[in-house]
Amino acid sequence: MRRSSIQSITLVIGLGLSACNGTDNGGGLSDAGGSSSLGGSAGSAGSPSIGGGVQVASGGATIGTLPATSVVGGSPSAGGTVATGGAPQNGGATAAGGKATGGTSQVGSSVTTGGGSSLPKFVGNITTGNGSVDTGGMKYNKYWNQITPENAGKWGSVQGSASGSFNWGTLDNIYAYTQTNSIIFKQHVFVWGSQQPSGTPTLAQIENWIKSFCTRFPNTKVIDVVNEPPPHTTPNYTANLGAGEGGSWPWITKAFKLARQYCPNAILVLNDYNNIEYADQETHFMDIVKDIKANGAPIDAVGCQAHGLKNMSTATLQANIDKMATGTGLPIYITEYDIGDTDQNQLTNFKNHFPVFLNTAAIKGITVWGWINGSTWISNSGLVSGTSPRPAMTWLMGQLNRPVPPN
Repeated sequence: MRRSSIQSITLVIGLGLSACNGTDNGGGLSDAGGSSSLGGSAGSAGSPSIGGGVQVASGGATIGTLPATSVVGGSPSAGGTVATGGAPQNGGATAAGGKATGGTSQVGSSVTTGGGSSLPKFVGNITTGNGSVDTGGMKYNKYWNQITPENAGKWGSVQGSASGSFNWGTLDNIYAYTQTNSIIFKQHVFVWGSQQPSGTPTLAQIENWIKSFCTRFPNTKVIDVVNEPPPHTTPNYTANLGAGEGGSWPWITKAFKLARQYCPNAILVLNDYNNIEYADQETHFMDIVKDIKANGAPIDAVGCQAHGLKNMSTATLQANIDKMATGTGLPIYITEYDIGDTDQNQLTNFKNHFPVFLNTAAIKGITVWGWINGSTWISNSGLVSGTSPRPAMTWLMGQLNRPVPPN
């Protein structure tokens, strides 16, 4: 998650700083790239990464203006197939059950929403700056078929205090864009240990926030219900939220129950960072998922922010993703992927990681965390400089059969 004023980011090796504490649009590193916050040694992510968690997205209608691609609207068959017009990814076979680099070819696979409808696998992005969608004369929906509001959907952005009035303006504009352009809207985030209203919200106030959002934005397809659970962040109202629920994480269970009650058709996600980067943190995250499922939480999917993947090999990433899928038994969303580096290193990482994302059956959507260079949370992680595409953007649009900016 980004913070509200752009700050310079200093790489601190060995020190785990929270990814998304405080306001968005700038500083703040996760412990991806520092030592594991649970005390374990760093996994095989290679050299430390500057980044820690933010969030992700999915959901959706058909993709309107985008051409048929290997991701958007692909009709899944046994083993998954590439949709009409979609080229195989890195040599991945398009036949049912065919293997491709990074795993089984499933680029057209879909996921079922809480209401039972099927959503296509997507590759999306986030808003730029203060909620902008189209920017620099470039039309967002030409390149991305899903959007996550970087900051506008956080409770503290909508309500300064839990007893105050709602300010929906920016979120209204983003949601309207998705409906007009038939792209997927993902909400980020209902419950988080940062960017929340002042004071200590009561259960009634928490419920009113979730109910009010769901009433106003009924076609929300995917929701980060809880973001960055402990040890990463902890809201100050967990006692109020979790009253009456069982298990080790009663407040998380209750948040999911409220989200299902008021947004019954959305895919409900538990989102975190470092959960596919470090073995101990992946295990801890999976333990939370198992606990809340056992206590009745209607969780539909897990979110892996993926800020700390820089220099991780294809094989290691695939193994970590497979472990998450098997350990939770749930679909996976890559929610905040970014690589802040030189053109060549960014391209190399995209070529190593995206085949895994696109061709792994368990992964149902990918959100890149920013596309305009100079306006991203991680320095030099944008994919377009001005209106000129960086090599990773050109390569990715080629994989998806989408136009290359500024076209």
